Amino acid sequence: MGFAKFMSSGLGRGIRIVAGLALIAVGLFLMDGIAGIIVAVVGAVPFLAGVFDVCVIGALLLGTPFKGDEVRASLDE
Repeated sequence: MGFAKFMSSGLGRGIRIVAGLALIAVGLFLMDGIAGIIVAVVGAVPFLAGVFDVCVIGALLLGTPFKGDEVRASLDE
């Protein structure tokens, strides 16, 4: 559960946003064709998850709540 707690923290959200933006930039500006579009779309997932404070990996793989504030509340107990 430490991973879910970290990813729902401010630093974890920031890392997801920066990593997502990096993947979007690489996909759009450094890659050509369909592969670049796919990388950009994949990069949109962590970017949007960080912006909207949701933890997709935690909810799918670790059984934690989907919303970041709910993850923080459940892990603080």
